[in-house]
Amino acid sequence: MQLLLVEDDATMQATLQRSLTRRGMAVTALGDGRTALAEWRSHPPDAVVLDLTLPGLDGLQVLAQARAGGLRTPVLLLTARGTVGDRVLGLNTGADDYLPKPFDLDELEARLRALVRRSGDAIEAKPASSALVMGAISYEKESGVIYVHGTPMDLTPREQALLRALLAQPERAITKERLYELVFPGQSEVQYEAIEVVVYRLRKKLAGTGVALMTLRGLGYLLKAEA
Repeated sequence: MQLLLVEDDATMQATLQRSLTRRGMAVTALGDGRTALAEWRSHPPDAVVLDLTLPGLDGLQVLAQARAGGLRTPVLLLTARGTVGDRVLGLNTGADDYLPKPFDLDELEARLRALVRRSGDAIEAKPASSALVMGAISYEKESGVIYVHGTPMDLTPREQALLRALLAQPERAITKERLYELVFPGQSEVQYEAIEVVVYRLRKKLAGTGVALMTLRGLGYLLKAEA
């Protein structure tokens, strides 16, 4: 099992990573919300253990943005908050299970394996969804994962947001203004020209994939499959 553990308490993080690794899980442990969300997007795990109280983005913000971006990885919230309101809020945001601290490691392991098992059963029960394919790029809309030559692309969160927006309307121009809103949501302090930097970096990463990121003066940008 590939597990993403997001816990900002260094002692708790180290203890859980060591214990779960001994139980046969491959654990990536992080303590910051923004870093965890970027890792989740670029390397989707089999399950996520997510603390609510995190620096950068708190656990609920991480979860909400992941679900809004199409990530459907099973999530178990792990937190010291024990009120009914917190549990309900977490589950309504998209969590699959909830385990308050302190907890038993055997129960944590059992819940994680049950989540992954149920997730696998659900995938097998659903008809396979078709991915959007352009050149060597394929985009699975349900999971939000973008692949190049069958491997998840190494993209920053902003590059991912830009590429997803362009892939949503392949070979159709999207205005610079609209892309700015999607790549820098609610970040009015970011200069408008910053979108050009993200376009430049993404264009370099698309080299050799059979997909071109084109600039249409006065119209915006579009993705086009190369002949």
